[in-house]
Amino acid sequence: MPDGRRVSPSVGHAAAAETLPGYYTSLHTRQQAPVLAPSTYLNSQALSYGSKSRSIRQKRAIMGHGKEVKTRPDPKVEIQEKGEIFFFYRPKVGKDEARGPDDVQRMYIVLRPEATGDGGDRAVEDKQAPDSGKEGHKNQQPQNSDGDGGGEGGHGKEVVSVTESCRFFRDFQEVNVEEQALLRLIVMGKKSLPDPAAKRGRPYWGYVELVTTDVEHIKDALKEEEYSTATRGTRRRAAARALGEGVYRILKHDSGRRVHTHLVYKLELPLPARRREHDAEADEAGEPQEAMNVEPEASYLIQIKNPEQPPPSGGGGDGGFRGLQSKRRAAFPAHLQGRFGSNHRYAPADPPDLLNYEGCEFLLIAASDDVEEELGLELETETDAEADLEGDGAAAAKCSDLVKMFGEVADVKPLLSGSWD
Repeated sequence: MPDGRRVSPSVGHAAAAETLPGYYTSLHTRQQAPVLAPSTYLNSQALSYGSKSRSIRQKRAIMGHGKEVKTRPDPKVEIQEKGEIFFFYRPKVGKDEARGPDDVQRMYIVLRPEATGDGGDRAVEDKQAPDSGKEGHKNQQPQNSDGDGGGEGGHGKEVVSVTESCRFFRDFQEVNVEEQALLRLIVMGKKSLPDPAAKRGRPYWGYVELVTTDVEHIKDALKEEEYSTATRGTRRRAAARALGEGVYRILKHDSGRRVHTHLVYKLELPLPARRREHDAEADEAGEPQEAMNVEPEASYLIQIKNPEQPPPSGGGGDGGFRGLQSKRRAAFPAHLQGRFGSNHRYAPADPPDLLNYEGCEFLLIAASDDVEEELGLELETETDAEADLEGDGAAAAKCSDLVKMFGEVADVKPLLSGSWD
């Protein structure tokens, strides 16, 4: 049985503890970058990425999942998954734009795995059955339907169809991420990430809202919508805004005390020259990336919450949140539920397939804002080698996978300009 003992949420790489940490504060500074005029490219060149699995190979990402270089002889780091990461935020209901963090309704993360394991030797991941949860509801709706349906966590049902790139089982679906898109829509409870420079800070809670192989499902979740209420009439929810795009890794790290997992990322967009534009103008709101702690790179410990364990009494525990209602929590198949052992509240994200179930709850704990220094692993993005992209918003947009996939439904100005507008 795999070790399902709890990884401490209070001390980055230390032994387990039963209490969560207090708050720690830290100011993180970055070098000032030259201020450039906003690009006029923006949404005019946003293209539909397409949703059919048969076209994935023809429309592969231009930026891609980058590569990594181990800078220490034996950093004891094993890559579990690699892919692309996209950050979004949505203004509050009734607001057309967000001018600061107080105007933000929600923060989203989209993970798109593209290879698994060191060297991409395990291309297949397990996910919830496609007829369960919100994905199942959306699959039963006409294309571009507005229904949100499926409030329950992902689980499995009997499905008998077989395709070239995936096979369906009683409680999960196998997806070859090199042949078919796999997308996770994640919601962060505090509408931001933990400050990676504030090591040993309080854990931040989040959960998986949607897992799908159809990009249209994610676009539907991010788009503008109107809905009716009994007391306030018709309400409008603005479309999500793109906040950042980069590459990520989920790593298994043996620090000598206990094996745990990290989520690390490095941004490709906004370009460095676009960052901190509002700071240069003494804007109190700062840039959206700064306000939501989306740093140029970061490392977080990630712990998966056991859905069969009740929330802590008093509402304290899980990053200050009581978590999802029981009917919305993930229903893992036995081989994944077994990773928690008999009664452990948390387990590492090993395998990352745990994140492929709607209602999967997790904690992020700040570890470092310098991945190479902490883990001996340097992430390299496609834009690192593209000097001609520096300061050129139009060229960056043409290379952006986020713009290609979601540019028609999500405003990409914050992504390309590094500012609220």
